[in-house]
Amino acid sequence: MSQGNNEAKKAQEEAPEQKTEAKAKDSSKEMKKEIKKEEKELKKEKSRIEDLEKQVKELSDKVAKEKDDYIRLMAEFDNFRRRTSQEKLDLVSVASEETIKGLLPVLDDCERAIAALKESTDSSAAKEGTELIYNKLTAYLKGKGLSPIDAKGQTFDTDVHEAVAQMPVQEEGQKGKVFDVVQTGYTLNGKVIRFAKVVVGI
Repeated sequence: MSQGNNEAKKAQEEAPEQKTEAKAKDSSKEMKKEIKKEEKELKKEKSRIEDLEKQVKELSDKVAKEKDDYIRLMAEFDNFRRRTSQEKLDLVSVASEETIKGLLPVLDDCERAIAALKESTDSSAAKEGTELIYNKLTAYLKGKGLSPIDAKGQTFDTDVHEAVAQMPVQEEGQKGKVFDVVQTGYTLNGKVIRFAKVVVGI
């Protein structure tokens, strides 16, 4: 009887220990499950972050490319605008030059008429009228940038003078210089539009 009691007592003592071990095992299993679940969630989050980082990089690259394209386009447009403006100015300049070149023979005729009237005995009204027209024409052309080339007595310069004849001269200082001007030369805004036709001393 006492032996049976001892065994029952022993069984009662072992039962709480077994329960504690079972609880510990269950708790450990639960923790492992939780850890696995957390790891799975972590992997998902990591994958999501990587996808987001990839998207951010793609968008950044796209923005950088579009910004670069925009800057290039603006530079091209600026160059086009500048080139077009320059072409317009050149066109106006060429048109103006051609018009003024066409008026140079009229200027020459006025000079000849004034020279002829000075030698004639005609009325002074004709002389004054011709001089008035000549002065108005030269003033207008001067306002447009036309200037006569100073030639007589100057050293012969192929940049502005065109020799049409040579004249032997006695003085050594007159050699290589312009002796006479056959036709007046002109510059338009610094550019030669007609060379001065000259006689050079040799």
